[in-house]
Amino acid sequence: MGNMGDSGMNGLDDNAWLAIAAGEGLLIVVLLVWVSILSGKLKRLGKAHRQMIGETGVPELESVLDRLHGRIGALEGDRKQQNDRLETQEKRLSALKGRIGVHRFNAFSDSGSDLSFSVAFVNDNQDGVVITGIYGREQTFLYAKPLDKGQSAYMLSPEEKIAISQATHKE
Repeated sequence: MGNMGDSGMNGLDDNAWLAIAAGEGLLIVVLLVWVSILSGKLKRLGKAHRQMIGETGVPELESVLDRLHGRIGALEGDRKQQNDRLETQEKRLSALKGRIGVHRFNAFSDSGSDLSFSVAFVNDNQDGVVITGIYGREQTFLYAKPLDKGQSAYMLSPEEKIAISQATHKE
């Protein structure tokens, strides 16, 4: 009866205590396996983190990402400036690029060949100059007329208009 009295006081017998101890042991084994799995995953994550950070010398990923974001922003600003400069240069080049049209003609019926000429130098906006040389047996005349959008303040001859048209349509 003494045995019964002892187990009655404790509320549990030896078998119950043994079952509880076995359950706690099993729980400890499961937790140790779980900790070892998490430890392996943490190790792989640490390795991946070190590979991602590389040679930056910055141990915190947030700092690395902030630096990269700053660099990308600076590069984007530089790219925009370069695009603006390129656009300005393309406009300038278009204004400077000359196209040339040459038209030779016979100014007088008594001279035997096309020794007179009109040469037009124009840009994409048809700004430039047209130069005309009229050849005659006794004398030669040379005229220069400024062009603004294909027109001149001076009257243009049909030959000059042909030279301007030739220059305008060249690529």
